[in-house]
Formats: sequence, C-alpha cells, structure tokens
Amino acid sequence: MSRASKLTLLGTSLFAVSTVAFVHFQQQAEQAAMHEGVVRDMEQQRIKKERQLDFDMQRELEKEYKRHQSVHSTIEPSAPPGGQGNGPASK
Repeated sequence: MSRASKLTLLGTSLFAVSTVAFVHFQQQAEQAAMHEGVVRDMEQQRIKKERQLDFDMQRELEKEYKRHQSVHSTIEPSAPPGGQGNGPASK
C-alpha cells in the first residue's frame, strides 16, 4: 500500500472515530440537560401541589372562622336602628 493510501485511510479513520465520539458526547450532554429539565419540572409540580394544599387549608380555615364569627361587610354602611339616619336625606 502506498504512503498516500495509508495517509488517506488514517485520515478517514480518524475523522470517522472523532465523528462517532463527538456524537456520543453530544447525546450524553443532551440527555443530561433533558434530565435536569425533568427534575426541574417535577420540583415545580411539587411546589404547585404544596401551594394548592396550603390554599385549600386556608379556605377551610376561613370557612371555619366564618362559621364561628359574625362577619359584616364594611363596604355598605348599615342603617341605624329606627330607620332614621344622620345623612342629608333625613333632614
């Protein structure tokens, strides 16, 4: 085999091996990135679930407190006893 043939075979072999190695390491990097994404998504779902449970618990506590306490709206003023008010309409 001539020297040129040997160099060509060596060059193409090195190119093929380096291409396979590059693709292998690239796939490993992509797989690691995808795994990190899955872990991050699972953590976000866990946090969302905890927040929903806290919200539901707070809602139940609010219902319980409202059951034991009389709560009046402060937006609308209540009419004084006897139906007479101190406003301009009663004068």
